[in-house]
Amino acid sequence: MLEAIQLSKKYGDRNALIDLNLTVAPGEIYCLLGQNGAGKTTTINLFLGLIQPTSGQALIDGQEVKRGALTNQMIAYIPEIVQLYGNMDGIENLDFFSRLAGFRHTKEKLRSLLLKTGLAETAHTQRLSSYSKGMRQKVGIAIALSKNAKIIFMDEPTSGLDPKASDEFTHICQELSKEGKSILMATHDIFNAVNVGSTIGIMKEGKLIHRTSTEGISADELQRLYLKTI
Repeated sequence: MLEAIQLSKKYGDRNALIDLNLTVAPGEIYCLLGQNGAGKTTTINLFLGLIQPTSGQALIDGQEVKRGALTNQMIAYIPEIVQLYGNMDGIENLDFFSRLAGFRHTKEKLRSLLLKTGLAETAHTQRLSSYSKGMRQKVGIAIALSKNAKIIFMDEPTSGLDPKASDEFTHICQELSKEGKSILMATHDIFNAVNVGSTIGIMKEGKLIHRTSTEGISADELQRLYLKTI
């Protein structure tokens, strides 16, 4: 579903990303680990078409990403802080952003999508200004589900979540994986990457240094590899 071929990005004399090669298959959860400035967010922004590469290609479903060329219905993006309307409730936010993507769902369908993410029914009609970060993320995931997006990009999705919310997030991602959704996630959270990811890529100074499967690797082993790399 996703492929980067010799993907590079420069800002003046600074290399933000250098000859990145990676693939993300349907149902794969690919977690990018690295310090700030390692190139994780740059990678996601290139796939989203928010910035243009200096060289190389970013492909989604075999099509090269160009600004404004990809259908908004194919992809979804969940940033570290999900931007929603605080004066609207969960149902209203989900309905609004679904309509922006060209989908009109019944209220029953909207409720079922929110319930699928684990958002308690009592919260559906509460204003977003009263939501925790974990609750906001669930609405963000529901928006992705409402679009039936094939690919979901996530930037530091577990930052600031308590252990319960982080565990709920892991289960949601695993369910999305079972449905064949591809997920590319930028994260600092080694423990979450091991638990939720199927593939780990460790980045440093714009380069992908290591790629490993999470099968058979512990959080301690990944941490040692990560610390050795950075």
